[in-house]
Amino acid sequence: MLQIDLWKRVLIWLVCAAGLMLALPNGFYTRVEQANDAAADIVAKGETPERLEAVGQWPSFLPSGLVNLGLDLRGGAHLLAEVQVSDVYEARMDALWPEVRDALRPERGTVGTFRRQPGQADQIRVKITKPEGMARALEVVRELANPITTLTGVGANDIEVSAEADILVVRLSEAEKIASDDRTVRQALEIVRRRIDEVGTREPTIQRQGADRILIQVPGIGSASELKAIIGTTAQLTFNPVAGRGSDADAAPGIGNKIIPSLDEDGIYYTIEAAAVVTGEDLVDAQPSFDQNGRPAVTFRFNTSGARRFGDYTAENIGSPFAIVLDDEVVSAPVIQSHIPGGSGIITGNFTIEESTNLAVLLRAGALPAGLEFLEERTIGPELGQDSIDAGKIATIVAFIAVLVFMGLSYGLFGLFANVALILNIALIFGMLSLIGGTLTLPGIAGIVLTVGMAVDANVLIFERIREELKAGRGPAKAIDEGYSKALSAILDANITTFITAVILFAMGSGPVRGFAITLGLGIMTSVFTAIFVTRLIVIMWFERRRPKTIEV
Repeated sequence: MLQIDLWKRVLIWLVCAAGLMLALPNGFYTRVEQANDAAADIVAKGETPERLEAVGQWPSFLPSGLVNLGLDLRGGAHLLAEVQVSDVYEARMDALWPEVRDALRPERGTVGTFRRQPGQADQIRVKITKPEGMARALEVVRELANPITTLTGVGANDIEVSAEADILVVRLSEAEKIASDDRTVRQALEIVRRRIDEVGTREPTIQRQGADRILIQVPGIGSASELKAIIGTTAQLTFNPVAGRGSDADAAPGIGNKIIPSLDEDGIYYTIEAAAVVTGEDLVDAQPSFDQNGRPAVTFRFNTSGARRFGDYTAENIGSPFAIVLDDEVVSAPVIQSHIPGGSGIITGNFTIEESTNLAVLLRAGALPAGLEFLEERTIGPELGQDSIDAGKIATIVAFIAVLVFMGLSYGLFGLFANVALILNIALIFGMLSLIGGTLTLPGIAGIVLTVGMAVDANVLIFERIREELKAGRGPAKAIDEGYSKALSAILDANITTFITAVILFAMGSGPVRGFAITLGLGIMTSVFTAIFVTRLIVIMWFERRRPKTIEV
């Protein structure tokens, strides 16, 4: 009847012990956090006496995982950024121009000579000297169009080609602009996420708002300007042919070219072709390193297609300068000495070790496809976060004490057993949050408070069922066994439906709603475990020791 196998008893207590051990670091939050940060700094930057001392604040044999505190509890930075989706149009047209030029070259006998004219960012305007050949020019360029693969652009092409007298006009179609805007925002969202994750901040909130805006909230960052420094750099790397070098920033670059400054040489400007040979999108890896003179540098490696284009260009242009351009500044412009196969190389410049490391991080994360305009920025101070923590603590403690007193007065000794399970339940929640790296927010604390109230619900069902069995004349052992058996279905039904609600909140919600859903879902699982297994084991161990003739619940 009241029997639990030894291995099951050991397993139950091991789970409880593991939960307590995982939750333990949260009782020494500041000390453990400092030790964790120092350990990370040692791996990244090397040992110092201060870092070793900080690491020694927490024993290495104990768990060191912490519950991450959300923005409302820890303080941090909040940004609302608007993606400048129109920036992509000009880059798209610049990349298309070499294809248009190559398509028209074989038709010079029909269209005459041609030259690109200034125009809007989303257009390529080409003047031809033989207007009678415009029909052939339109036919040739229209063959460059590609169908749009999105659902909103079914049946449309990415470009529209038309004629205005002797000017051939290539422009992006409206359907392609819509698809391009969506791709740009999605790509910017992912790159912002990667950049923030690379820096190692804890549990940021990064999500899309509306058609072209991104909400960014990062706990633990000192100011909004610090967060902008992490994500505000485009880190767009390109390799462009060099057309000239001089000191006049206002000189006419020529159609298809642009003038940009040198990063290291003051007053020097390079005229480069706007169409890049290879871009940072072809990068598969970038790592900080040192050049042959021992100065900080960044090594890079291209993917297969990028390596092929890079190798072909260097083979065909030996003796010509080749600009390495980062965010519209020439990092260096070496002369190609020989064919460079393999798709790997090195970026040198007047970098510090920290600058080369940050540059490698930005290049690995990828270039932002468009600029970001920050519409809203604010910093939430740690003081406000501490006020929220204190209020949450008070609410949790009041709820906790009220439940303990109620259970003790209502069910006597069995209520005390339920109280022990409730304490273990809270420890298990924090242990699981620490294990999965979950984030605790102010709504999350509300979820824990709710869990405290719900945690004893299963025990109430069991104890009331035991009372009914005792009133029906059952013996103590039979009443306890029947109470747990017959209350099981009701417990599972109630908690499974609530758990499904928590899953839906987590899947459909964001930010604070998810924080509430996480603690509620974990609290349901730990509550069922402590009610069905822990309290039952405690009751059985007590019963085996005392062997009472009668019991009173």
